[in-house]
Amino acid sequence: MDVLVRKPKAIIFDWDDTLVDNWSAIHQSLNATLTEFNHKPWSIKKARSNVRLSLRDSFPNIFGEEWEIAAKFFYDKIEQNHLKTLVKLNFSEDILKFLSNCKIKMGIVSNKTGPILRKECEHLEWNKYFESIIGANDAKNDKPSADPLLLCLEEIGITANKLVWFVGDAPSDIECANNANVTSVLIDTKFKPSNTEYPLADMQHADLESLLEIVKNLNNSFKN
Repeated sequence: MDVLVRKPKAIIFDWDDTLVDNWSAIHQSLNATLTEFNHKPWSIKKARSNVRLSLRDSFPNIFGEEWEIAAKFFYDKIEQNHLKTLVKLNFSEDILKFLSNCKIKMGIVSNKTGPILRKECEHLEWNKYFESIIGANDAKNDKPSADPLLLCLEEIGITANKLVWFVGDAPSDIECANNANVTSVLIDTKFKPSNTEYPLADMQHADLESLLEIVKNLNNSFKN
């Protein structure tokens, strides 16, 4: 049966650019780190294109043997203001409230480091929605590996299958979902099927509003 006509048992979300926007803090902290370690600062466009992997997967390629020192510097910088610049994306809280009311289990899997991720979730008072919040370094490997998603599902108490949806905005999210054999849901206003950067997602939506409508329709269809 097609995934579109089956009500999900759990929906796992990516964090940045899926539910929230915190690029101001990320970009400022990254450029401060690049400058500190004698690299040229990046434009916001370059940062958005390149900051998709976790720091332990991306920083060695940028900072070489100094990557762990650079990572600590970055984390120290981002801790200074990330809660002040955190913004909820449109319809993010609406979909979380609706899914919670429908008793659909939810979790977070992000390549943002775990402690910072959980602080942001707590700051928004969203902890009540999620049974598991997994960030970078919490699992053996980070996205696009299936490890963090499988850890999240283990904590929730659900096995990986197509009735689990993983919602994200990046190729690493789709790959993670595919690697875990769950339903991949892409949220991206700029995505084009011809874009070979992206692996094929099971579902594609321009924004959370359209995804919310799909979930509402499915919930109505399966009411007793």
